[in-house]
Amino acid sequence: MFRVSIGVGNLDGGDLAPVQAAVDTGAAHSMLPESLMTQLRIEPRQRLGFILADGSRVQYGYGYARFSIGGNEGPCPVIFGPDDNYLLGASTLEAFNLLVDPAGEQLLPAEWLSLGWGGPLPPR
Repeated sequence: MFRVSIGVGNLDGGDLAPVQAAVDTGAAHSMLPESLMTQLRIEPRQRLGFILADGSRVQYGYGYARFSIGGNEGPCPVIFGPDDNYLLGASTLEAFNLLVDPAGEQLLPAEWLSLGWGGPLPPR
C-alpha cells in the first residue's frame, strides 16, 4: 500500500479537508475516521457490518462524502471508521476511473474502461 493526498468534504459544499489516505484495493469502500466525518458535519445514513482482514466482524457507520482526487471531485461512499484509519477503497477508485500502479506508487487515469460482455445476448 502507498498513500495519496485527497480532499474530503460535505456533499453540501464548503471546504475540503486535506488528508493522506492509504490506497487499499482490497477494501470495498473508503474509510475515514468518524471524528473527521463529525467535524465535516457528515452524518452516517446507516450502520453496516464489515469483515476485517483478520476475519473479525464489526459495524460502522456508512454514508457519502465529497472526495477530491487529482483535481477531480465527486460523491463517494465512505465508512465511518476508527481514528487513524484513512483508506482509499475500490469504490472510490472506480468512481474516479483510476488505476493503481503499485510499482510506481501512484494512481493513473484509466484510458479504457470495461463495459462487461459487450456481445449479443444469448437467446432465452
